[in-house]
Amino acid sequence: MVAETAPSVVTAAATRAAPAIRALAWLARRAEAVAIPLGAVLVGLALFGLFLLTLGKSPAALVDLVWRGGFGSAFAWQNSLQRAAPLLFAGLCVALPARLGLVVIGGEGAIVLGGLAAAVVATPLSGLPAPLVVAAMALAALLAGAAWIGAVGALKAYRGVDATIASLLMSSIAIALANHLIEGPLRDPASLNKPSTLPVGEANMLGAMPGIGVHWGLGAGLLACLAAWLLVERTTLGFSARIAGGNVRAAQIQGLPVRRLIVGFTALGGACAALAGFFEVVAVQGNANATLAAGYGFTGILVAFLARHNPLAIPPVALALGGLEASSGLIQRRMQLPDATILVLEGLLFLCLLIGETAYGRFKIFSPHLWASRKASAT
Repeated sequence: MVAETAPSVVTAAATRAAPAIRALAWLARRAEAVAIPLGAVLVGLALFGLFLLTLGKSPAALVDLVWRGGFGSAFAWQNSLQRAAPLLFAGLCVALPARLGLVVIGGEGAIVLGGLAAAVVATPLSGLPAPLVVAAMALAALLAGAAWIGAVGALKAYRGVDATIASLLMSSIAIALANHLIEGPLRDPASLNKPSTLPVGEANMLGAMPGIGVHWGLGAGLLACLAAWLLVERTTLGFSARIAGGNVRAAQIQGLPVRRLIVGFTALGGACAALAGFFEVVAVQGNANATLAAGYGFTGILVAFLARHNPLAIPPVALALGGLEASSGLIQRRMQLPDATILVLEGLLFLCLLIGETAYGRFKIFSPHLWASRKASAT
């Protein structure tokens, strides 16, 4: 009788423990995506602290200035949110193609072309109602960014050109082309010291969001991140992209349109980046000029990697980096450091993140196989 009841007792205990083990496995997989990037950031900050010590500067003073310059007051928050708005779009330009295993780093060029296209369209449509003009400017920016980065996807899909190299070269071409047009055929004769296009007109400028004093690019960026997450995680198109990103051969065997997915997701990423340029023109600058190439596209690479290419994680990361960049002027004045100091910090963080990519799957505590083996032992 004992021999018959003992196995049933063990089986019942294992059955009761199974949900807990599955929950722990689920938590372990999610914790890895947070713990490793966080550890990489801490290592990067430690290295940057050593760098400051070699210069005779205090890391604690830098942290205090970053907090005060980025988040210490209402004005600091407003400045940080203003800088975070284009980073939302720039991060999506990297995160969306990454679902297909592509590293696209040409968002800076799409931002510049998007802003230029928006400014060019505004001039011949100046007599139309402002909502129509703004809509046409947004559409022109979207098409310009989608065509430019979509061309990178087409080169990858149909000619096998590396997307990272192609996007970087296309970005350089876009910036050079925009500078040529702004300083040449499209230059406003009245812009003497700072070459720029004709102004889009005061009536076509977008005001600030009520209550926070930040332009509508922030709200549009948050909606874009939510829409991108729904696309990737809750649609068959996003599921197909994840399959193609995991194993291209398996996706082709299943009959998935891999080439069209590559072109479509890169074009969508380029359209997102172009929206950053559009909002810079219609909400900040009022025209297209050289300041469109402000480095948001390159900072967006760091945003996407810190967020693990998760659109819902992009907003908090963009806010953190926006606050970091908002405090750069205060750091320069108070600590007598060059303005490029923040770029050094961002470079170290990105390097540590790339090194941290090799750590995934190497820690047993984050491996579901550990919980599976324990479940098997309990059973």
